[in-house]
Amino acid sequence: MRELIDQLAAEHTLPDREFAALLTQAGQGDREYLFHRARRVAQGRFGNRVYTRGLIEFTNHCRCDCYYCGIRRSNRQASRYRLEQEEILDRCATGYRLGFRTFVLQGGEDPAVTDRWMAGVVAAIKAAHPDCAVTLSIGERSGESYRLLRQAGADRYLLRHETATPAHYARLHPPAQTLERRMGCLQSLKELGYQVGAGFMVGSPWQTAEHLIADLRFLEQLQPAMVGIGPFIPHRDTPFARFPAGTLEQTLLLLGILRLMFPGLLLPATTALGTIAPDGREQGILAGANVVMPNLSPQGVREKYSLYDNKICTGEEAAESWEKLDARMRAIGYQLAVDRGDAPGFETVRRDMDRS
Repeated sequence: MRELIDQLAAEHTLPDREFAALLTQAGQGDREYLFHRARRVAQGRFGNRVYTRGLIEFTNHCRCDCYYCGIRRSNRQASRYRLEQEEILDRCATGYRLGFRTFVLQGGEDPAVTDRWMAGVVAAIKAAHPDCAVTLSIGERSGESYRLLRQAGADRYLLRHETATPAHYARLHPPAQTLERRMGCLQSLKELGYQVGAGFMVGSPWQTAEHLIADLRFLEQLQPAMVGIGPFIPHRDTPFARFPAGTLEQTLLLLGILRLMFPGLLLPATTALGTIAPDGREQGILAGANVVMPNLSPQGVREKYSLYDNKICTGEEAAESWEKLDARMRAIGYQLAVDRGDAPGFETVRRDMDRS
């Protein structure tokens, strides 16, 4: 198994059979060796810096009906909200004072979030904080919409593909939502010069090792700047309420694999990791991750953006607890970075796109 890990570190890929062995047969000692190699790779590219993103969840209205999601359209138990532009700008101003230089605007696919409104928010943030990056995570939109938001100043876009296997995608979503459209959106975003992030759930219902290998192959093809993965956690008010959650162990294993596949990847230790284990984010960093996204949303709405049960949004997860989070990172040999934290080589791409 360690020979496979060494091969992955050297060649950044494995044949399907070897990937399957690593995903299903790695013991604890093998995992520790993988994490050791992944940490060395991440530290070689980024040092001991952990990049921070201020997460602003600005709307939990959504037209989609994904079977696993707590803010799905059919969940009548959800307490809906939508922030105004002034509220978003206020949170950015607070985040800037705390030290954030990237803001992630995340929301459901809210029909009220028009291109004009969203572009105005992005432009206002960039005008107030020109040294900051703006990341959007607002789902599937038209190519023209993505173009307008890019022109307004959006730097990055997160759009998790969730699974790269069409039949599996169809079991997780209603018929109106297709993997083909999701993949088309990701391609459009890349062509427009966004720093693109994809990703998938670990341990989602009916997921197999073959599905995970398909995810890794898709990422090899897409070559994203960011990959967000986290364990599937069920939500009580969804059709998947009774399915078991994904595991910390499998998520950490995949973080290590992704780091060896993509040495310069921006790889978050997600909120979901911190939800299933008190030190989940620290374990994620020690497995090769290099990004954390504390919650910068207004206090009164944080619990309403409930994608899954028991989501952490206070304590060290809150953006206001920067010093506590930094202390936790320092305890494992890392420190929070105060800059945009672009993927290596993206600065040149960004300047070229801005000139064009």
